[in-house]
Order: sequence, then structure tokens, then C-alpha cells
Amino acid sequence: MTTAAGSSSFGTTCWWGFSPALDLQRECLESSMAHLCLSQDDLPELNILLVGSVDGRHVLRTMSQAHRWLRRRINFYIVENNLEALGRQLLFLSLALESPEKLGLQEKSEMFLELLGNSLIRSPTAAYLQEKSDLFIRYATDPDFQQRHLGAVDMSALKFKERDQLEGIFRFWRNPDPQAFPIARLWDLRVRQYLGTRYDARRGVCDWDLTMKLHERGKGELVPARGYWGDIGTGPYLLFGIESEEPSLLRTVNGIPAKSAQEISLYNVTALFHELAARARYTPPPPTSEAVSGAAPAQENPALNPDPDLQNHKAACPGPVRIHFLPLGCTARLPCKSQYHQLFHLLYFSCSMVHALTPELQLVSAPRATLITELTSFLPDVRKEQADAFLDQVTAMAAGAGFTPCGTPEGQNQAWARFQRREERPGDPPPH
Repeated sequence: MTTAAGSSSFGTTCWWGFSPALDLQRECLESSMAHLCLSQDDLPELNILLVGSVDGRHVLRTMSQAHRWLRRRINFYIVENNLEALGRQLLFLSLALESPEKLGLQEKSEMFLELLGNSLIRSPTAAYLQEKSDLFIRYATDPDFQQRHLGAVDMSALKFKERDQLEGIFRFWRNPDPQAFPIARLWDLRVRQYLGTRYDARRGVCDWDLTMKLHERGKGELVPARGYWGDIGTGPYLLFGIESEEPSLLRTVNGIPAKSAQEISLYNVTALFHELAARARYTPPPPTSEAVSGAAPAQENPALNPDPDLQNHKAACPGPVRIHFLPLGCTARLPCKSQYHQLFHLLYFSCSMVHALTPELQLVSAPRATLITELTSFLPDVRKEQADAFLDQVTAMAAGAGFTPCGTPEGQNQAWARFQRREERPGDPPPH
């Protein structure tokens, strides 16, 4: 899944995933939940390994809907192959946990989608990013400060070299000079490399890919991605823009979706942030007179913190949740550490990091653990026969790690495959 950046739409870095956000408590099999152990505070403890989830969407949705389930302590263990992905997840988590006094619900939702999928951002968003970059530098360099202000995140497993590199990334984020990274020119160069002679017809190419490659797989309307190192064929609105608990957003008129992926995404993210803070399902407010008349609603502006010592940034994580950032690409080393043996009740692998699904991982999976692997259904450059071959390959890799197929998660059933760890019986041959 990682080819030369100019030769395909995939790119070499994933900035967002290729499937909708999941509530992982909903997708974890009941037999996996039956093997949860009690934590020190007598709560069932659910341990989840996320390999290549990239953008934190599963963490955010699982956290926001935790009130719908029995009270559990949830530990997320996150493995990525680049530090920018960890930095972005830290940014999105901090944004999601901002108090209503600092960021209103509408502004928070719009800012999240802007930072998730846009290369060019508004001035208020840029100011927020620069402010947060100062804070994150303190997080990377001062573990005690980080624990006091964002105790839900555990960065202690990161190597000193990785902390230094994260500091460099955050210093780059806070650079206000637009010439430091001329994204518009670099984006255009990348698209020219990819499309070649089709460059002058690039708008038609996007429509062709949507109609001929994605609609035939039963997908909704997508928005082209905008990036440089990342994917330029699969847009970021997959994450929140093709499913919804609000059925009116999914209705069609003459076979065409009535709402765009952008509108669905804004509603879903707003509902997610509301539920995260209020621990209750979101009920949208009735339309205002301005909305009925077509006037644009007033925009909320973030009240940036003027405190130079950054002492007022403490973020409260709802419920007993802990998010562990692990060293880059450390999946192969987890079985070598006793603290991870039979720890994970649910394991998630993205399609870009499914190569890390090795037989040794059965040592870290709990009895009857659930395995979810992301598939390639939403990648327009992947032909159907290639997608089928990828599923066969994933199934074989899962079998090598001791997992057997077990249906699919609810929702877009072509986006994931789900497996369960085999129950070992007396007399079974040892796994190879």
C-alpha cells in the first residue's frame, strides 16, 4: 500500500484512514468481552491494540459512545509508522476535549474537519494550531507537565529520539511562514505526476473514478483528497461522511444523495463532540430564522489562551480511558515483552499496516480476542480482483496468527473483515 508518491494516488504516508469510524466496544465480540479482567478499581478492563489507525477516529467514537455500554476501563495502545500520525492524533484528541468555554460545538466541529482534511486553513485555525504546538512541545519535552495537563495520554513508552522528533514536528507546525511549505505548488506537482497526460481533464478524472470505480461498489458521494505525501484519490470524508445515525442525512432524490459527504461529516462530528462532553445522544437544535432565510450563521471564534506558561490547558477525559502511544513500528517487538502477553481483547490493523499481522501476535492476544482488519474497498486505484486478493491475503495472515473469520462489523460491511482467535483444544497441534 506504500508505493512511490508520484506513481499512484496512495502516497507514502496515510493522513486519514480508508474506512468509517467504529465504536470498538460495539464491534468487539461478546466472547472476547467475556474474558475481561477486573482492574484495580473493580471495573472490567478492555485493552485495544490499534495498528495504523492514523487519525484517532476509532478512539474518538469509542470514547464518545462509551456511556451507551456497561462502565469499563478502556486502554488504547496505538502503533503508527510515522510520528506525524501520532502528532495529529494528539491534536485531534486535545481539540475534542476542549472545554465549551474555550471552543463552541460548531467551531470545534468545523475546525476538526478542517485540520483533518485541508492543506490550507483559516486564520483562526492556524492560530489555534500554533498555540497547541507550543503546548505539545512542552508535552514532548516535559513528561510531568504532560501528565498533569493531559493525563489520559501516556507517552512514556516513546523513545527519547522519537520525543525529539515530535518536538521538531510541533516546531514546524507553529511556523507562520507560508513559504516554509508551499503546499499549493507541491500539491499541483504531485497531481501532475500522477495524472500525466490526463492533468488538463483532472475534474473529469475525479468524476470518472467516483462513477466507474466507487459507485459500482455501493459507495456514497466522496470528496477528493488534498494532500502531498498522502493519498490523493481517497478523500478524508470517508471517516465520518458516508454513515450516520440520522437517517434523513442518507436519503436520496432520484437516486442521488440529498446530502453531501461534507454535510454528513459535519453533523456526525458535531454529534460525536456533543456526546463526548454531555454523555448523551445529540439532538440537533431546530433551524433558526437565519438558516430558514438562507443567511449564514455567525461564526464562533476560539478564545485563544493568552497564558504564556500554558497552565490553563488541562483537558479532562470523560470516563476511565487511557491512551498509550507506543514506539514506531513496534508491533513485532510486543510479543517479546511479558507485559503484553495475552493482553489485547481487540486488535485493529489498517490496510496500510496489515503486513504487521504476524503469527507471533497470537502471544499478545487474549483468549477469544477479536481481530478487525481494514480492507481496500474505498481505494479507487484498486481493482475488484485486487481487492478480493487482498481479502484472501488478509484471511491467510489472520489464520497464521491464530484467527478465524467471524462475520463483519456492522455498517459498511465491505470496509472491514472480522476474525476471532481460535479456541485451543487439547490435542490441537501447536501453531506454526
